[in-house]
Amino acid sequence: MSCIAIVGAVSWNTLVLLDDLPAPTPHMQFARGDWQTLGGTSAGKSLALTALGRRVRLRARVGSDAAGARICAALDGAGIGLEDLVATRISERHLNLMTPRGERVSLYLSTPEPPANDALVDPGALFSDADAIVLDLSDEGLAAIPAARASGRPIWVDLHDWDGVQDFHRPFLDAAHAVLCSADRLDDTAAFLRSCVAGGVALAVCTSGAEGAIAIDASGELYTVPAAPVDVVDTNGAGDAFFAGVLDATLGGAAVQAALTAGALSAAAALRSRHLHPLLDDVLV
Repeated sequence: MSCIAIVGAVSWNTLVLLDDLPAPTPHMQFARGDWQTLGGTSAGKSLALTALGRRVRLRARVGSDAAGARICAALDGAGIGLEDLVATRISERHLNLMTPRGERVSLYLSTPEPPANDALVDPGALFSDADAIVLDLSDEGLAAIPAARASGRPIWVDLHDWDGVQDFHRPFLDAAHAVLCSADRLDDTAAFLRSCVAGGVALAVCTSGAEGAIAIDASGELYTVPAAPVDVVDTNGAGDAFFAGVLDATLGGAAVQAALTAGALSAAAALRSRHLHPLLDDVLV
């Protein structure tokens, strides 16, 4: 049975909702709410793709600690297999300070130590039946680039809020057949997307939150899509769900404009939940 292989990171997150992000001075604030949930860009994509009917194989480091048990329970409850996870001692944990406007400061409370062996990805096992490979920004994703390239499968990369300069992102972009990013740190999004296509990427997409998204394909044509109307509960996971919607539609044969629309609808579903995706609403109560 074919699948989408995702290599990256998952975490256990504590979210705190504030009226405004804290100023860099000593002070006190009252939170509007707080909760714990599954986190990580690879978890968000896995959930959204599962909701769209895709089988996912997820490779990420998960610890043997209490946070790891919660991560595994959430993934399993949402129908995502655990067999490709890499066992470590410590799980990744974040404290996310959020505002109703979607502003966020992520504090990394812990990060997994490297596994005991260097063979993070077995291409024969993980990529052999993949319709596409998603490499998320992480040590696992970086280590998987040679095997992903050797597999001949299309590689999709999420550059998040890259500024176009940082070195860590460059190998991911160089390996990508399709790339998605956000406009947060780009001065000229269309120019950046055109530079990606000029470098060999077949599809480059940039999201701008409530303003929607733009895309440029290998022909150089520019596409736009508005954000789908939705009553926003929480913005975490919306970008991953957009990515998943575009990927799923593209694999299904959709043209670029239709794929962008599918991405916007998938993102709207995630925005309706205080978890990464509504698939978790009955799992994490």
